[in-house]
Amino acid sequence: MRYGLIAGNGDFPFLVLEGAKKAGESLAVAAIKEETEKRIDEIAENVAWVGIGQLGKMISFFKNAGVEKVMMAGQVKHVQLFSGAVPDVRMLKMLWNLPKRNTDSLIGGIAAELEKDGIELIDSTFFLKEHLAPKGVLTRRNPSDTELENIEYGLHIASEIARLDLGQTIVVRAKACVAIEAMEGTDATIERAGKLANGKLTVVKVAKPDQDMRFDVPVVGPPTVETMIKAGATCISITAGKTLVFDREAMIKLADANKITVVGTF
Repeated sequence: MRYGLIAGNGDFPFLVLEGAKKAGESLAVAAIKEETEKRIDEIAENVAWVGIGQLGKMISFFKNAGVEKVMMAGQVKHVQLFSGAVPDVRMLKMLWNLPKRNTDSLIGGIAAELEKDGIELIDSTFFLKEHLAPKGVLTRRNPSDTELENIEYGLHIASEIARLDLGQTIVVRAKACVAIEAMEGTDATIERAGKLANGKLTVVKVAKPDQDMRFDVPVVGPPTVETMIKAGATCISITAGKTLVFDREAMIKLADANKITVVGTF
């Protein structure tokens, strides 16, 4: 069976390629011109560069490569679709038929188009199960009572915005919501919170209540902790079993060195 990868930005696509290699699989990669790091040409054997609106070209590439199952890995900023991207005919038809243009609808539409050509969109963590966050405290320091109160407060709100497909992350201080994620992404949300409040921030990042593991899976890693340090955040709660933790050893080492606590919650 031939597997394919739709690669967005960041390290996620490279970890999928590494996981696939360990499993003895070679992936056909559709790299997004506006997002994917150029070094993917050096890692993957078969790469096609497509614009964010070139759905027809991407599907043709996968069909010609004999791909039957595809994963999505790496963020593709949704604002790209509304900021100068030129969609091809197939993308235009898909967009025209969408009831709304939030994350689930957009990616669900792409999944439906792939399926028309006999290509199944599968779990993006298919080759990465060992990278999913465990339940409990991952760091040396346990969360304080105040941080636990912030997590409890934040989980309800974050789960609700995730259910509404608005974002996955909120930042809390003293049981008050400082920043809510929209299209900008987790790191930008944390940065904004740091400008609005003076430290002592708790980050709550959640999977959706009915998280579709094929796309938009929550991801954290060392850059998340680096952003927290700059913003004055001391704690982050992530959804156990549904959040990918990249470069876990380096992330936890950095968190421990800065007395930040990382907690896997349900």
